[in-house]
Order: sequence, then C-alpha cells, then structure tokens
Amino acid sequence: MTPWLLSALVALLPMSFASRLATAAWTWRHPRAALALWQAVALSAGLGAITAGLVAAVAPLDAVFPHGMHTFVRQLAWGHGLHGLGWPEFAALAWSAGVLLWLAAHTVRAAVVALAERRRQRLLVDVAAEHLPDVDVYVLPSARRLAYCVPGAGGRVVLSQGALDVLSAAELQAVLKHERAHANGRHDLVLLPFVALAKAFAWLPFARTARQAVAVLLEMIADDHARDPIPLAHALVAMTAPAPAGGLGLADAGVVERVRRLLARGRQAVWWVSVLAYSSAVLVLSGPVAVLVAPWLVWDCHPSADLLTCVPDSRT
Repeated sequence: MTPWLLSALVALLPMSFASRLATAAWTWRHPRAALALWQAVALSAGLGAITAGLVAAVAPLDAVFPHGMHTFVRQLAWGHGLHGLGWPEFAALAWSAGVLLWLAAHTVRAAVVALAERRRQRLLVDVAAEHLPDVDVYVLPSARRLAYCVPGAGGRVVLSQGALDVLSAAELQAVLKHERAHANGRHDLVLLPFVALAKAFAWLPFARTARQAVAVLLEMIADDHARDPIPLAHALVAMTAPAPAGGLGLADAGVVERVRRLLARGRQAVWWVSVLAYSSAVLVLSGPVAVLVAPWLVWDCHPSADLLTCVPDSRT
C-alpha cells in the first residue's frame, strides 16, 4: 500500500502548490531553475498518475512491491494473463493505460498542430515579407508593432514595418537578441509538453497554470540575452501586438512582470536559490522514478536458457 500512496501523493502534491510556484518572486531572478522545477513537477504528476494505478493493480499478487510486478510479468509470459486480479485491479490497469495513451495522444496532436502552424507561418512570411540578408530579418509591410520568431528548422525572425518605425537602434538589437534566443534555445520544444498537458487536462487549474507560468519563464530566459535591459524594456512597452499562431513573440506573455524584472535586473540572483530549486526538481522526480525502476533492480536471475527462471531477490 505504501508505494501506491507514494505514487498517488506524487501525482496530487504538485497540484497543491502550483499556484504558489507560479507567483513566487524568486522565479523572476532564477528563471532557468524555476523552469527545471516546473518540468520536474509536471513530469512527476504524469508519472505519478500512471504508476499509482499500476501499483494498485499488482498489489494483490504479492505482499511487497515490486514483487507483485514480477508476478504480473511472469503471468503474462506464461500465458496466464490477469489471473488473480479482480475488477478493481482491472480498473487500475485501465486507468494507467488510459492516462498514458491520453497524454501521448495529446502530445502527438500538439506537435502535429505546431508543425503545421510553423510551416504555414514560414510560407506566409516568405510570400509577404521582405528579407534583409544583412541582419537575416524578415520585414512585414504592416503598421502593427510586431516582433516574433517562427521556430524550427529554417526559422524566421520577423519584424513589422511599424516596429522598425518606433524602435531605436539599441531597442532593435535587444529585440533581435530576444527572438534569436527563442530560436536557438528551441523554446517551442520546451513549451510543447505543457501545451499538450493543458489540452489533455483542460479542467485542471494545475495544467493551465503550468502552461502559463512556463511561457512567461521562457520569455524571461530570452530577455536575459539582451545585453542592456533598459532598451528591451522600452521595446516591450512599444510592442502591442502578440505573435500569430506558431510563433514566439516579444509581447506574448507576462509583459508587465517582465518590464518590472528588466528595470530591476540590477538585483543579483542568489546562487543557493538555484541549487535549492534544482535539488527540489531531483527530489520531486525521485518518487515516481523509484517506483518505475524498482522492479528492474531487485531481480535475482540465475544463468539459464529459460528467461522465466528469474525470480525476485529474496533479500529485498
């Protein structure tokens, strides 16, 4: 029962403090560490939801986990199937399989939609924009103040003529560094699992909060590539138009928070906060990973041509 409770707690605990993590002030000064913690929290919640059902399903087959998993695997190998499991265990197995398939389906769907949007955006930019090879920028003939990048292979950094008209030279350089940081860091791939999570569990506040918080953190990480924060802060105020679907725009997320952060960037980050955040990420992941790995660590296999002579190590 203890591993089942551990898996269930690992799945439920992230939802209880997600709102606090999203509004924590330290994340502004340590966006990379905060991003790693969000990734660990989301992955832990997903793995915990899957392993909770799996552990509950094999519990009747042996008194001590993970030996129940060993018995279950042997039964499948011997052709005995789900012998010894009742309807509650069938439901637990169905839960684990359903969560896994649901997450996988939404991840694939989000990737397909994102690829299609990027392909469409690259085509539109190539047709409508003027390419400036000296700075490798595409300029749209629009009065809207727009700056974004189309990520992926053959990505594009796009500015509108309206943005060029209002940005100074220093502000323009800061904007270009920001957008190229998005493209070079493949922030679209970092955001993709959280987009899929928000689609798969749209009714959970945790999923929506995670997607929004990670989007802002990625913008802050890109902001840090600007050598001088003041011109970038001015550019953020000037840019009023969000990026189209498929692009990562300068003014997409958390503009007010980012301007405040840029204006206060003289405040030094504290190194131990990052260490604590990364350590917390490892700790959060350790629970579901331990449940998944445990069955593979306690087998006592004797040399034999028959694979099924592997039995659980009695010392465990």
